[in-house]
Amino acid sequence: METNEILVVAMLVSFIALIFTGIPVAWALAGVSIGFSFIAIYGFDMFGWDTYFLTDFRIFGIFVQRIWGQMSNWILVALPMFIFMGLMLERSGVTEKLMENFIQLFGRFRGGLALGVVLIGILLAASTGIVGASVVLLALLSMPIMLQQGYNKGFASGVVCSAGTLGILIPPSIMLIIMADQMSVSVGNLFMGALIPGLMLGVFYIIYIMVAATFFKNLAPAPQNLPPVTFKLILSTLLAVVPPLLLIFAVLGSIFFGIATPTEAAGVGAFGATLLAAANGRLSLAVLKDVGMKTTLTTSFIFGIFLGATMFAVVMRQLGGDDFITQSLQSLPFGPSGVVLTILFIAFLAGFFLDWLEISLIMLPLVAPVVVILGFDQIWFIVLFAVVLQTSFLTPPVGFSLFYLKGVAPPSVTIIDIYKGVIPFVLLQMLAVIMVFIFPQLVLWLPGRLL
Repeated sequence: METNEILVVAMLVSFIALIFTGIPVAWALAGVSIGFSFIAIYGFDMFGWDTYFLTDFRIFGIFVQRIWGQMSNWILVALPMFIFMGLMLERSGVTEKLMENFIQLFGRFRGGLALGVVLIGILLAASTGIVGASVVLLALLSMPIMLQQGYNKGFASGVVCSAGTLGILIPPSIMLIIMADQMSVSVGNLFMGALIPGLMLGVFYIIYIMVAATFFKNLAPAPQNLPPVTFKLILSTLLAVVPPLLLIFAVLGSIFFGIATPTEAAGVGAFGATLLAAANGRLSLAVLKDVGMKTTLTTSFIFGIFLGATMFAVVMRQLGGDDFITQSLQSLPFGPSGVVLTILFIAFLAGFFLDWLEISLIMLPLVAPVVVILGFDQIWFIVLFAVVLQTSFLTPPVGFSLFYLKGVAPPSVTIIDIYKGVIPFVLLQMLAVIMVFIFPQLVLWLPGRLL
């Protein structure tokens, strides 16, 4: 290998090694970037290394320019507002009303409580987009009830974790906004492309729950002594669904029909969630302060990794990392489809150890251009990549949804119960990947219809 190729490989290996030491990802990214900048510059001066443009300290000026460009990016303004919307909706009391009504309406059926959790998870996904908040909220509201009704602990855990992770794929998704920014594609098109695969995955969960509850009666027994279904109960359930549906329509509808940009729609969503909290008597200065603080912390965490990844990408590109990875992937003897499957498999394995944010910011910008060169649609590949990354929330040892659930679940639910419970849902996610890979129109049909 040439010198620059050795540096590219060493840079990737160094970052992975630092991750396993427990150093925060943002510091690891920025530190490796600065360190290898010095190595390349002094290597050029002392040994005449071929290091592309890293021949002097102008690289640090590029850092400043790129960071300024990221911080002034109008699209990324949507991030804190969508985070605020999700956190405020969590405090608004809407989910509690939904859960109460869904339990009374669906709880009488075998597996009905689990079905209600998935339906609420879909509504939360389309109105919050924050996985941690959704998993914790669903766990607090549903796990004690499901366990009290005799549900299998693993089955109940898998339902809560999988339903909560739908928010990373179903728009408005924070992950899709970041991917759109990284790949310079339309956020609206990416939202439209991910909608059908996200809903399809929710349908897969529902079908699995119904089949499993029917054939394995000990997983989700039907509760006893529930009051009969009345028109009042049905009406109350419908009324409980209306507020989140209106919020979803206000946010996604305004984007899909070209009324507002994603950033403007995020502002509408944040304001709408605040109105819902006020309508339910849950809005106060203390709530506003708490939501504002959590929004600031979450946004700062994301942007810290964002800026570190920007520096990492700058150095990687200046060292010729793009060309090296492109040539390496194109030299694989698998054909175009085989190359895509190899990329997805690597992303799936990376999800066992890295968060979706690091994979999106580091791996996606390096491999997506190769896929486009091979003749595949960029929107299709990004959505397919996003479906694969959704598994990273459920795969140990770094599956964040598993630890969100363990932190709030009853003490009787062990981490082994959770691991066993999520296995069928990871397999369903892989089925969704296969479906999107075989049928690209699942992604491309809706953007094509609405353009």
